[in-house]
Amino acid sequence: MTTSAKRHSTLPVAANDRSGPAASPRVKLYKRRIAIRHADPQAGERLLAEALGAADRDALHGLLSQLVKASVIGRKPDEANLAFLISLVKNIAPKDSIEAMLAVQMVSVHAAAMRSACRLGLTDDIPQQESLTRALTRLARTFASQIEALSQHRNNGERAITVRNLSVQDGGRAIVGNVTQHASMIVAAPNLATAAGPVPPREAGEYERAESRHGASA
Repeated sequence: MTTSAKRHSTLPVAANDRSGPAASPRVKLYKRRIAIRHADPQAGERLLAEALGAADRDALHGLLSQLVKASVIGRKPDEANLAFLISLVKNIAPKDSIEAMLAVQMVSVHAAAMRSACRLGLTDDIPQQESLTRALTRLARTFASQIEALSQHRNNGERAITVRNLSVQDGGRAIVGNVTQHASMIVAAPNLATAAGPVPPREAGEYERAESRHGASA
């Protein structure tokens, strides 16, 4: 006899895994309303609000309603798909309203892209294949742009730059240590050594002498 998991059941990743965060409360979909499944309704709302990054009850219900619409399969909202989208938003871990909106948009675009990919794999009609390919490409590009927008927002609007290769010529100097670099600034930990040796401390009055020389040359 073979058995299969129920559609709406949540299976653990590992039988003995207790380190992961608790799952968000499930949402029950009715014809004219939605309900949060939890023994304590207030605690259920709080847990779901934390998962979605909602600042208050109105924001929670608004974001949840949008995710319900994004979960549609076959023109009908799907509870299992909704739980999947909520889980994705929770793992993005939005910290404010902007991140919450971006996270909901990202998972909605992902869901739309996967629907387009599914339809693309099921059709043999050439014009429809071309149309779905264009739609899938646009959705994939939109998703990549959303990732970049979220990253820039979390970096205070600055685009992070990662330096992977560095070459130092004879007589040159390079910082050895952790460096945080953005589009407009470079911040290094103090008292770091360089490739040419420790940086000598500035002597007293050095800044004033430099100013004096500039003043004299002017």
